[in-house]
Amino acid sequence: MAGLVSPDDAVLAIVGEDAVHRVEGLPGESAPVGLTLALGRLRTLGASGLRIALPAPGHPLGLSGPPDFNARALEAEEAVVCEGAALGLVPAVYEAGPAGDVHIEVVWHCLPVREAPPADVPSLGEAERELAEALRDATAVLSRLDVAGAGPVAEAAVDAYRARAERGRELLAPGYPPRAVRVLELAQRVGLLISVASENGPGGAVSASEIAARAEALRPVERTARRAQVAAYNSVVEERGVR
Repeated sequence: MAGLVSPDDAVLAIVGEDAVHRVEGLPGESAPVGLTLALGRLRTLGASGLRIALPAPGHPLGLSGPPDFNARALEAEEAVVCEGAALGLVPAVYEAGPAGDVHIEVVWHCLPVREAPPADVPSLGEAERELAEALRDATAVLSRLDVAGAGPVAEAAVDAYRARAERGRELLAPGYPPRAVRVLELAQRVGLLISVASENGPGGAVSASEIAARAEALRPVERTARRAQVAAYNSVVEERGVR
């Protein structure tokens, strides 16, 4: 949308290892279309950028309505909202193919959205500060509850994350401010640690009260990490708006 990469390169990055992505419900199109055509059409409809939304129950992060779009986005736990055009995209992910050769197909449903500020999206500076504070507070609570050692499964997950990071994976597309890369990398690392702590048993928390205390400690950190990710992904649109 900013003209910093070709449409074909953008589509390749979006699709990744999936088999195919299509867009359904695009104004002016009677049938689903490919991403290259869809991106071009969105630009002609006035879209100058794309924002991400990562909503969760009770937290419509990045959304602006109407209720129908918000409900679909909440069910998918993610959505894309156009800047400059009253349209949003919600993905539906499908598995296709025989056993042993399953591939992923994605259909993006294009729907009208309300042109209003997205809900609860902080600035990059706010996100970075809040993430550092939340991580510090949660680490203190989890250490007190002896939840740090989650065993070999957790260690393997963290090692895999570090290996991907060391391969120099590109976190963001060209045009993003350096601070956005830093915030996103920290938010993703925090998200991984929350996932590990949540999915690998009670750790050292042996009583019901301790397990509840751990969940209570993780909840605001998870929320803060999602807010930071949205702030990082949307920062390129915010910066262009400031200019």
